Amino acid sequence: MDMGQAPERVSAADFIRGFANWRLHAARQPVVVTHHGKDAHVLISLDDYRRLAGADEEVTGSPVARLRESHAMLLESIRDSLILIDRQRRIVATNAAAGDMLEASAAALVGQPLAATLPAIAGSLVFHHIPRMLDHRERFSGDLPSLLRPGQWLHVDLVPLPIGGAIVLRDVSDAMAARTRDDARTAAIRAIEVDGHIGHACISVREAIEHANDAMLAMIGVGDEAIRRVRFSALLALSRRQAFAEALEELFRTGAPARIESELVARDGAMVPVTLSIVERRNAYASEGAFVLVTPRPTN
Repeated sequence: MDMGQAPERVSAADFIRGFANWRLHAARQPVVVTHHGKDAHVLISLDDYRRLAGADEEVTGSPVARLRESHAMLLESIRDSLILIDRQRRIVATNAAAGDMLEASAAALVGQPLAATLPAIAGSLVFHHIPRMLDHRERFSGDLPSLLRPGQWLHVDLVPLPIGGAIVLRDVSDAMAARTRDDARTAAIRAIEVDGHIGHACISVREAIEHANDAMLAMIGVGDEAIRRVRFSALLALSRRQAFAEALEELFRTGAPARIESELVARDGAMVPVTLSIVERRNAYASEGAFVLVTPRPTN
């Protein structure tokens, strides 16, 4: 396309009447089509158009531009809260999750000192690691309590960046609460084992025994392998099996723990009066079975 000469101009009416001629002119240089004396359109060759489109794509659709856009979209889609700070510990950028966690818009957060946005950070362990991230490019990862509100636990990652660093926050309060509950259950089971007279068994949703403790095995006089995968109701007296089956069905239907009186049949045929306390074992999606606590009842 020859840009050294002034483009030819033609009125819209003349252009329509002599299109074939003006098309040939456009192959050599642009042809400006006027409307009521004003420039309205430009006719150029297909090759020139393709070269112009390619140049535009190099500017707006280059790999660097696409990568930068992808990074921005990725950061906005991350569920963790992301706060970028400079070396003066001022906030320079946040994602949407951080705005939600801090209950402020990105515009209100940018430019603010980190200590003003997160006052509790000054008294936390992570505060002493931020200078190490900024000055020595040292990473940090840990769980911290109450950076934002009482009772909340946050998992914090510090990631050094050329601009300064990134603070990644994830609310792990539910996970910490679940861990506390698991610790309490473990302690309760250890207390039962120390007592030595209370039996317990883990059973599947089909009553198959997956594990029984030593006290439970001692009550019926058999080893662990002898009752592994055996239905729990098979260890009970015939007259007690229906009540256990009904209690287990009600447990899986409602989730409410059950407590019934029953009798175990020992290896020598003796009846062992017991109280069965039954609670459901569930994972995040479905029932895994039940936990049966077996407490001997005194006999007259």
